[in-house]
Amino acid sequence: MADQNRRTFLKLTSGIGTIGMTGLAGCSGGNGGSGGQSGGGDTTTESDPFNVGMVYALGGLGDKSFNDMALQGVKHAKEKYDITYKNTEPGSVNDIETFQRKLAQSTSPTYELVTTVGYVQATPLQQNAERFPDQKFTIIDSVVDKPNVASYTFKEHQGSFQVGHLGGLLTARDFSTTYTANGSEHTVSTNPDDLVVGFVGGKQTSLIKKFQAGYEAGAKYADENIEVRSAYVGAWNDPSKAKEIALSMYDEGADIVYHAAGGSGIGVFKAAMEKGRYAIGVDSDQSKSTDFEEVILASMVKHVDTAVFESIGNVVQGKFKGGSHVRLGLQDGGVEAIYGQAVGDAIPQSVKDKLDQSKQAIVSGEIDVPTEPKNA
Repeated sequence: MADQNRRTFLKLTSGIGTIGMTGLAGCSGGNGGSGGQSGGGDTTTESDPFNVGMVYALGGLGDKSFNDMALQGVKHAKEKYDITYKNTEPGSVNDIETFQRKLAQSTSPTYELVTTVGYVQATPLQQNAERFPDQKFTIIDSVVDKPNVASYTFKEHQGSFQVGHLGGLLTARDFSTTYTANGSEHTVSTNPDDLVVGFVGGKQTSLIKKFQAGYEAGAKYADENIEVRSAYVGAWNDPSKAKEIALSMYDEGADIVYHAAGGSGIGVFKAAMEKGRYAIGVDSDQSKSTDFEEVILASMVKHVDTAVFESIGNVVQGKFKGGSHVRLGLQDGGVEAIYGQAVGDAIPQSVKDKLDQSKQAIVSGEIDVPTEPKNA
């Protein structure tokens, strides 16, 4: 049965009580926000806007990173296309399969698109895409080669090269900024006597190794003598462990630490504040957090919001391409280095010019950024 015919059939029959399919009343975790519902939604009619079901990555909303960027994308789609959406926040891998399935099964409302966020969604989506062939799905950050799934991935190594280049250029010079808090002046600085920077990852996966590889290559591009110390938290939501790792790196000479650790990354920022050193954020512009803006040099922004917004727009406009794989990099604005709101203006223009040059070299292919760390 064609997708549109299936949906019309479900809407008509649900109105006369002949469909007994389970809805979404059992979904937990996360509010729909403006336009969303935390439980089962109202029955749709032909005049209702499109409905989008969101299944977020483990760690949930409020991570000031990956999931929050996805939420920005669906909110933008609501403003642009007058869609409604429902947020679900899995607490475990088992929840992911359940939420995907319940959104696809739902008849009250029917979801025109189910958007799955994060690479962990791939395995359950393989099964659910086959089970519900008329349901359109999007997966962000992984690839599921099914005719009803549109896949979006990012060239994280390219954006990570940029912030690594920035870290390498600044660790080699005497750079400092000051700020006032609680009536006292505080200084944040680099330590040019020790050419050391750090990287803190969440879980040691092939995806996060792309961040590490790009960052290390960027730092070495600035100066071959720079040492890059890398470590993994082993979790996406353990800021205490991330802080412990970052404190150790700062104590051992690092003055700039980049994280790709999801919610754990807050611990890196806390360590930077404590030590008067710098940090680099990930996924969103994390310097927008007033708690840590004074230590965040830049963020490697991964435009998950763009992928979510574009995928929804494609469905609304009848342009959905199942089986497609879109790769977003520096050239098309899928990833980028964004300077910190409080610190960015203090970064010398000569350093920014060098980052512009390395960006163009990556886009042109002159610089081929690795996707695997050298010592992996």
